[in-house]
Amino acid sequence: MAILNIVTFPEPSLRLKAKQVTKFDTELQTLVDNMFETLRAAPGVGLAAPQIGESLRLVVVEYTEDEDENAKPKKYVLVNPEIIKRSEEMVTDVEGCLSLPGLAGRVERHQAVTVKAKNRFGKPLKIEAQDWLARIFQHEIDHLDGVLYIDRAEEVFELTPEEAEQITD
Repeated sequence: MAILNIVTFPEPSLRLKAKQVTKFDTELQTLVDNMFETLRAAPGVGLAAPQIGESLRLVVVEYTEDEDENAKPKKYVLVNPEIIKRSEEMVTDVEGCLSLPGLAGRVERHQAVTVKAKNRFGKPLKIEAQDWLARIFQHEIDHLDGVLYIDRAEEVFELTPEEAEQITD
């Protein structure tokens, strides 16, 4: 596996709509593995293919809802994801992004979403997510459409180095 280069703003490719994944081959499997390796090294909780310079509708997420630091995080691979249901309830919280190092912003998002996608092998899946996981999915799927959290933020602010370690993509 390899750690890939994360593209940072204002790189124009971050503003493009990513292409649908059509082949579930060994090249895609390697890319997924490398994206997880890159995500852990960053570190972050989510990474979209456009953030590593690949125009593909592909997202990886590694996240645990458990406060126990020994809890095993759950891994998600979303290929060609689409939000098919959104809660009416909105929640504002702070987000950061691996492609916008040193910054964070207050962003309003749906409290819950249902995402339809394919897994890394092309099998259909549907995930109902709430709270922080729903926020992560919305943030990462935005990347696939060339949208950054700063486009939705009520305010954006610079982080101290200590704060930056606490807030990741």
